[in-house]
Amino acid sequence: MKNSTNIYYTCALLLSLVVFVNCKDKKDKEMKEETPKKNISKVGITESNYGTTQDGKKVTQFFLKNEGGIEVDIITYGGRITSLRTPDKDGNMENVVLGFDDLAQYEKDNPFFGALIGRYGNRIAKGKFSIGEEEYTLAQNNGENSLHGGIKGFDKQVWEAKTEVGENSASLILTYLSKDMEEGFPGNLSTTVTYTLNDDNSLDVLYEATTDKATVVNLTQHAYFNLSGDFSNTILDHVVEIDADTYLPVDSGLIPTGELRPVEGTPFDFREPKTVGEDISEENEQLKLGGGYDHCWVLNDQQAGFRKVASAYHPATGRFLEVSTDEPGIQFYTGNFLDGTLPAPNNSTYAKRSGFCLETQHYPDSPNQEEFPSVVLNPGETYTTKTTFTLKTK
Repeated sequence: MKNSTNIYYTCALLLSLVVFVNCKDKKDKEMKEETPKKNISKVGITESNYGTTQDGKKVTQFFLKNEGGIEVDIITYGGRITSLRTPDKDGNMENVVLGFDDLAQYEKDNPFFGALIGRYGNRIAKGKFSIGEEEYTLAQNNGENSLHGGIKGFDKQVWEAKTEVGENSASLILTYLSKDMEEGFPGNLSTTVTYTLNDDNSLDVLYEATTDKATVVNLTQHAYFNLSGDFSNTILDHVVEIDADTYLPVDSGLIPTGELRPVEGTPFDFREPKTVGEDISEENEQLKLGGGYDHCWVLNDQQAGFRKVASAYHPATGRFLEVSTDEPGIQFYTGNFLDGTLPAPNNSTYAKRSGFCLETQHYPDSPNQEEFPSVVLNPGETYTTKTTFTLKTK
């Protein structure tokens, strides 16, 4: 009888344990299913104080990073990209854009390092243009011409900022209100530029603007690239490709003549990849006028909208830059006016052709050349354009 009782209690205990384990497993499974998956992406934004302008405005620096190993620093003064660090083919991280170490240097005269350019990127002849019967006069800050928005363009303004972080992207949203007749341009122009760093190693630059009076708008980004990561090197060994059958020849003031000249048979033919230095020293009137390449290429397939238009490759490091846009033109500039007077990292200076620009935009002097695509923005319309810089290795 005693043995039977022991067997009974043993069976009961075993049954209780089985029920308990089953219930616990079920509960753990339910809790696991109810717990949302964590975002494992390393994308993110942090901010820090970058200093105060001479007129007392606080400037903030934003640090964007992604899972693919790209790191971008942007300041609210001019919306400038101050650093863009990317790995080479061996995984070595280096900054590949020209810039300065402090705000004071950015406030001094400089060639628009990393800046947002507006209201009008590039040149307007003689600093004048008309909309209808109304003529407007701008500052002549580039010889007799107006360049990059005037004396105090968007590159010298402190922008308002906010951030957004998604699962696979981090965005810095910059806004600026350019008041009616600022630098001579009509209309109150509300501008938003959104930098978005994605986990596929692309950096989107989305430009948007509205106005309460007819005006002209041509925004661009003025980063100087040197994919070697060593600014003591020139960019002559970079291999560049530009999808354009024609370009815009210029006069002595670097204003387009109005001609769309075929690139075929000229140093301006980058339809197949070639090094920057291959033809830059050829005897050519246009190269002499620009001191090298400082021209706008008329991009192919404009009706297609957003598409790949240009690339640059540095064979020694394997870094590859791809540019996509919906703009009709791209200004390829090879740093011809850098002269060794501006400070660079490691107690050096930025020498001639130590950086290049690929500025997506409408054509220079479009307000004065009716045959060029229009840059007029009217009330009730929204100016929208996007450029993407994608960084890879190969």
